[in-house]
Amino acid sequence: MMSTQSDHAVDERLPLFKLVLFGLQHVLVVAASPITAVFLVAKALGLSSGLTVDLISATFLVCGVGTLLQSLGLGKFGARLPFVMVPGGAPVVLFVMIAQQTNLQTAAGAVILTGLCYFLLLPGFARCMQFFPRIVIGTMLILVAANLIKIYGVVIVGRPGTEGFASPLSIGLALATVAFTVLFAKLFKGMLGQLAVLLGLLAGSVLATVLGVMHFDGVWSGAILTLPTLFPFGMPHFNLLAALPLLLFSVISMAEATGQTVAIAEVVGRDIEPRVIVPKTIRGDALMSLIGGLFGTSLIITSSENIGIVQATGIRSRYVTAAAGVVLIVIALLAPLGRLANALPAAVVGGSALIVFSIIGVMGINLLREVDLRARGKMYTLASALTMGFLPIVVPGVYAKFPDSLQVVLGNGLAMGALTAVVVNIVFDHLHWHVRQAVTPAQHIERAINKSQL
Repeated sequence: MMSTQSDHAVDERLPLFKLVLFGLQHVLVVAASPITAVFLVAKALGLSSGLTVDLISATFLVCGVGTLLQSLGLGKFGARLPFVMVPGGAPVVLFVMIAQQTNLQTAAGAVILTGLCYFLLLPGFARCMQFFPRIVIGTMLILVAANLIKIYGVVIVGRPGTEGFASPLSIGLALATVAFTVLFAKLFKGMLGQLAVLLGLLAGSVLATVLGVMHFDGVWSGAILTLPTLFPFGMPHFNLLAALPLLLFSVISMAEATGQTVAIAEVVGRDIEPRVIVPKTIRGDALMSLIGGLFGTSLIITSSENIGIVQATGIRSRYVTAAAGVVLIVIALLAPLGRLANALPAAVVGGSALIVFSIIGVMGINLLREVDLRARGKMYTLASALTMGFLPIVVPGVYAKFPDSLQVVLGNGLAMGALTAVVVNIVFDHLHWHVRQAVTPAQHIERAINKSQL
């Protein structure tokens, strides 16, 4: 029997102590996303340290408010599922690209235009839910895992040619954090077992401190309270042509939000009507991206990382992620906490992220287990989507000589894989072509006899 709204595990109100602990676990695993997003923008655009700190505060604040919105819901905004919101990886890169080609005011304007674009496109997109069956969602989750592992692998290892690239110490810390997490999941039961990701991250941080990698010198230096600044780059400029890459990404983002909503509902065991709940998720993404643009951030969207944490811990309550939203807001307002989060070694956070992201891939495989992959249509849908999705992930720069406008989509493995899965699935399952076969003379005679007998 289907659970009611009130007795379902997703609506369970845990004791305050557990809410804080489990919420903190979500925050620590996803904290690298807002920090690295801001640092990528700051380093690429040469922002001052003061503006960088302001953007970190703004990003944590918008992520926290968005997490509360998605977890608790407000009218037609928010899915009321255990979601955490973070800056999207691809949108950050596009934001930097727009800023480099024009200026920061135009990049901020592009984010605001994209937030509005979500609302304009949503009514038409909501009618396309039938084109996202399990074969498409499962494929998307596998590609999400691969893409995130690649991103955080670079966070751990660094980029070729840079100082400290492939440092054995960094790689060792990441692998030790993974090992700690698995060990705690094996040894502990109950609440401690559910906190395995958090305990693994803390153990990795302790090890980093012992090895002299983690430092706390700057945590208490500077202001205690901080408030983000509205329009930190000045009044936004609105240029539709410059905003085109982010506008195109909004369609991809809606497809990602569809997969994430169906996936998290599957994890928590809640039966949902995608045509009703998915638009609520997208409206939440749209509103937070719009607000983020006012504070100088890139698009703020629902987190794929979070799905893996829910699956790993088995804690399905949306009030846990609501608690994570409160923690994110506190970090945004208390500068020392933001600096402490920034002090976590990238290798340790990356190690925690890798195991969580891999669990997302396991979820995708689990969904595909329920699909008959011996059927020709399903087999070719999965094969073609993995081909187009993995190609730009495992061969970076494969489309480097293509026009920039095409690279935005072709170079995004998740986007290409999801788009390919949808299109090939439509071809096999929604288009019915009948091939006329040649009629032999004997068949003509037989048909003539049958007609004469009638």
